[in-house]
Amino acid sequence: MARRYRFFRPGEALRHPDHHRPLTRRDLLGQGFRMGGATMLGTSLASLLGTRALALSPDLLDPAVTPFSSCELGSVAGRKLPFICFDLAGGANIAGSNVLVGGPGGQQDALSTAGYARLGLPPDILPFNNNPGSLSGMFTDDSLGLLFHSESALLRGILSKATGTRGFVNGAVIPGRSENDTGNNPHNPMYGIYRAGVRGQVLQLIGSENSESGGNSLAPAMMIDPELRPTKIDRPSDASGLVDVGDLNLLLDNPEDIVAVMETMKRITDQKLRLVNTRVNNPTGEDQRLKERLSCEYLRSADTLEKFASPDALDPRRDANIVGPAGIFSQAEFDGDGEFQKAASVLKLVIDGIAGAGTIEMGGYDYHTGDRRTGEARDFRAGQCIGACLEYARRTATPLMIYVFSDGSVSSDGSTEVVNGVEKGVWSGDNSSTAASFFLVYDPAGAPMLMDTRGDPLLHQQIGWMRPDASVETTSTPAAANVNLNVELVILNYMALHGQQNLFAEAGFFPGQGLGTPAARDGLIAFQPLQSVSGGVLV
Repeated sequence: MARRYRFFRPGEALRHPDHHRPLTRRDLLGQGFRMGGATMLGTSLASLLGTRALALSPDLLDPAVTPFSSCELGSVAGRKLPFICFDLAGGANIAGSNVLVGGPGGQQDALSTAGYARLGLPPDILPFNNNPGSLSGMFTDDSLGLLFHSESALLRGILSKATGTRGFVNGAVIPGRSENDTGNNPHNPMYGIYRAGVRGQVLQLIGSENSESGGNSLAPAMMIDPELRPTKIDRPSDASGLVDVGDLNLLLDNPEDIVAVMETMKRITDQKLRLVNTRVNNPTGEDQRLKERLSCEYLRSADTLEKFASPDALDPRRDANIVGPAGIFSQAEFDGDGEFQKAASVLKLVIDGIAGAGTIEMGGYDYHTGDRRTGEARDFRAGQCIGACLEYARRTATPLMIYVFSDGSVSSDGSTEVVNGVEKGVWSGDNSSTAASFFLVYDPAGAPMLMDTRGDPLLHQQIGWMRPDASVETTSTPAAANVNLNVELVILNYMALHGQQNLFAEAGFFPGQGLGTPAARDGLIAFQPLQSVSGGVLV
């Protein structure tokens, strides 16, 4: 008798017998979670306003005039590489059926037939036909520089949106264990990326979840800075709302007047702060930092409105490159899929330089549901969102680094199912030993060039390796069995793209790092500095 499968749509919740029932909004409200908002109330301030241009008053930025003038206002000058990470929550397959992973000899160092079966690849679609090093007859695809399996749903999704990036993209895969079905893996590198120098014009870090990391997985505790907690952005209205000045819009209809009001608020605040002595004995400068933090909020709001007088400038729905007849998404598919809206909101802010780095969390990747189609559909949609990032970077001629990770992974028990005419292994359960992450780098000046410190540049395309049975070799890199060090490895590679890997262990960056000596760290770096970088910044 033929087996009857229960397939799941991409947005449908996955239910496993040993997992908790998904929480509803009513459940969260019952536990005290509520979304709050704040408004700014204003009175008649006409007497404080004069005729002025829409630009910040110079005295507010002059330390000789204003004691609290060291506000970090956004600027594209000296910009670092925009950074987006995808947090595929639940334990997605990355190795084998999507990105190829091999033994100590790199991606083309073939695993055993049983190992590939564990990664969901039966004998008929083995990537190398047991003939490593030969590109003939393989189920491989190097459209993104990094080798993918040619039947990868993730790759198919990427290429469906990224239409002109071949020859300008390259990537590397990182085999490394992480725990299954938990957000406790400290996978998220955004705080470290900020420490490495990325900055945004309005925001520093954003994420699609209201969490300390901006996603599902944690950020390493030693990197977290509470002042940099990611701003939640998961829909177009969140992006356009960054220039919302509350009830001032009801009182004043001229952006110049609104900026003037906020500048006046800063001046009044500064006068009050001069009278406040929060600490008599203040050897660490905490008093000054607190006062600057309070003072700067008004100036940052004024600066944001001065730069983006219209919310449309931040709204992905109003960007013809993103939505519309010539956009990355058609109007219908954009309106019909919240994941596309989420991804578009984050990618626009990061790639346009409004935010420095962003996390896009996508749920439902615990897809060992007794079939293959559920996982394939979700991988394809994640690929579409990744491809949208690459395509928008191409259209705006902006270099970009994308990092993709998940909490744990899955494996196949050898049973198969035909999907789109191809027989593939069915995902039968969680398996942390088959986990991996990867990153892609786009450079409009040309594909990133691999390092060559290990005798063969291709060895740098895979940082670590798997055993023949498709389990992570936990001694292959310091990061192979330590998620904290996996984050350090990603940040090291980010800095190397700017030619600044020599600063990695220096004070102010990561002096307590666990990746070893400079020579050892060079073996963990995938790429040479980008062609679009000069003096450690984008040109």
